[in-house]
Amino acid sequence: MDITRRAGFAAALLATPALAQGWPERPIRIIVAFPAGSVTDTLFRNLTEALSRELGQPVFVENRAGGNGVVGSIAARGAGNDGHTWLVLSVTNGALNPYTVRNLAYHPLQDFDQIGLVAEAPYMLVAPPDGARNLAELLERARARPNALTFSHGNSSSLIASAMLNRMAGVEMTAVPYRGGPEALTDVIAGRIDSTFTDLAAGLAQAREGRVRVLGLSTAQRFPLAPELPIVAETVPGFSLTVWFGLAVAAGAPPAMLARANAALNTVLREPQIRERLGRTGYTTIPGTAEAARAWIGDEMRRYAQLAEQVGLERQ
Repeated sequence: MDITRRAGFAAALLATPALAQGWPERPIRIIVAFPAGSVTDTLFRNLTEALSRELGQPVFVENRAGGNGVVGSIAARGAGNDGHTWLVLSVTNGALNPYTVRNLAYHPLQDFDQIGLVAEAPYMLVAPPDGARNLAELLERARARPNALTFSHGNSSSLIASAMLNRMAGVEMTAVPYRGGPEALTDVIAGRIDSTFTDLAAGLAQAREGRVRVLGLSTAQRFPLAPELPIVAETVPGFSLTVWFGLAVAAGAPPAMLARANAALNTVLREPQIRERLGRTGYTTIPGTAEAARAWIGDEMRRYAQLAEQVGLERQ
């Protein structure tokens, strides 16, 4: 996210709203629509203790993986709007699925009330340790052998990142789908797949162990938290993509409950220790209002629909 956009959302912060009397009355579950061990899962497990403290009730993560986030999103919509079941919305289930999934059984804005945005991070393009030494070499190999090289993806946003790379670099690599990001990364580590766009936290951990080679980050400029790493745009000018995460509840939730949930979330995201902890794994927190989150997701839905159309991403 560019500085102007970030400043706009920061300016939208409001004073702490009045507390919703009597809520929460029982533990709050956060549905992560992706597998345990995914970075989405890890990100929100890092927030549960602080959220529990702010809300006075246990907060826990429940994984409901399947269908690129569709299964968990539908489960959250059907859980009721009393505010005790939250859903993590991300690029995949919050922006891309409305375009890529035919007859999608939910709508990120019509079926959910937004609590707020949480964080964003770049993607990391990685290859096996004995694979391409840099992005230019990967693209040279791909041009020499159209469709012979492979890329894995565990969600729609990773797929669109690689599809964008193919289109912008003028190469053809073969997509190999996986159930989730961890599985997609595992086969790159094993050398069975030539590349993948993986979440920064997962990619950094494997790169530090020498299990993958970093080819580039997806940000438009070098990432302040890892300035030594190259970016894809240095080889493929104009390439830029980040992933984001937010929280929502089934539509029709009481306004006072939404206000308290937003206030608790923003308090947690502004805590220095939380920002430092998330920053170490590549996340930038983006606290703000529920209205700002709704506007953000609407913008992202339109943006990713355009990107998906440009790269020829087919509906499932």
